Amino acid sequence: MKILHVFRAPVGGLFRHVRDLATQQAKAGHDVAIICDSLTGNAMADAALKTMHQQAGISIQRLPIPRLPGVHDLAAQRKIRTLAHTHAPQIVHGHGAKGGLHARLAARSLGAKAIYTAHGGSLHYSWKSPHGAIFLGVERLLLKRTDGLIFVCDYEKRTFDEKLGIRGCPSTVIHNGLSAGEFTIQPPLPDARDLLFIGELRMLKGVDVLLNAMALLRAQGRPLSAMIVGHGPDRNSFVTQAEKLGLSDVIEFPGAMPAAKAFPMGRIMIVPSRAESFPYVVLEAQAAGKPVIASDVGGIGEMLPREMLVPPDDAEALAGLIARTMDDPQMQARAIERMKQLKTRFSIATMADRALAFYESLIGA
Repeated sequence: MKILHVFRAPVGGLFRHVRDLATQQAKAGHDVAIICDSLTGNAMADAALKTMHQQAGISIQRLPIPRLPGVHDLAAQRKIRTLAHTHAPQIVHGHGAKGGLHARLAARSLGAKAIYTAHGGSLHYSWKSPHGAIFLGVERLLLKRTDGLIFVCDYEKRTFDEKLGIRGCPSTVIHNGLSAGEFTIQPPLPDARDLLFIGELRMLKGVDVLLNAMALLRAQGRPLSAMIVGHGPDRNSFVTQAEKLGLSDVIEFPGAMPAAKAFPMGRIMIVPSRAESFPYVVLEAQAAGKPVIASDVGGIGEMLPREMLVPPDDAEALAGLIARTMDDPQMQARAIERMKQLKTRFSIATMADRALAFYESLIGA
């Protein structure tokens, strides 16, 4: 097959998903191309895209694709259609709200099948807000131009159906996967902190909830330490909060780094998000043999045991589960057993095979 993936920013979990999916498809012998934004990303993104081109033969095209809707989208759509015609794909797979918009508009002019994966995107909005009504309204209109929907978790499919209605459009749930090499135990370093957070430093990710939980534990006689890995717009707010709570001496903010490098820096992974879809970091941490505690949001419950989940925005519940986990003598053994169970359920090969089978079913139909 000739497959074109369209998305906006080459960053985060969405990019990781597309990178793995496209590379696996190319290795399986398909002709794969990518169109993404040239305004976002960093040196790591540039290197990843270059590797995809050099090692998997994937065509990479980048052009300005603004995040917010506007007149610039018209120019972007014209360029995307021109590039798409050059590749002449049978499948145009859009990822995220903006990628899904451009992919589905371009597919019609190509006579190709239009596939959409939301990755959260517009689904985070509500019909009750002005912006949400606009974004969700556009999504509803675009359903008429959609030949198939792929969701990364059951939660995303339920949310899509509740807010927009699937309306008989062919759909499937395909969980994200990891490579076999990522299922490798990464024991904590001798000087590892008790707790580890990896992610974007913004309020949505709940770092403030983690800090409040640590303050509660310190008041109970448990002065735990933490490594807060990442960067983002609310970093200074979290640093100030740590100072006010008297935690500056036990918390380190080293900046962003690859998750694999960060995993040995902490003993228990904490994911205190207020909202998520199906975050890779939860899978990656378990594949590294780390105990993981997370908020019960999005599709996290589809890959983590119920006993390791807490309500979002609840520092007291988070503190209690951290304490119980640290007191569990079988904590590490349970994490390693969990890693073995996940290895067969969440693999890149399975993810790619199921996506290709879905494409083929639509082409055949």
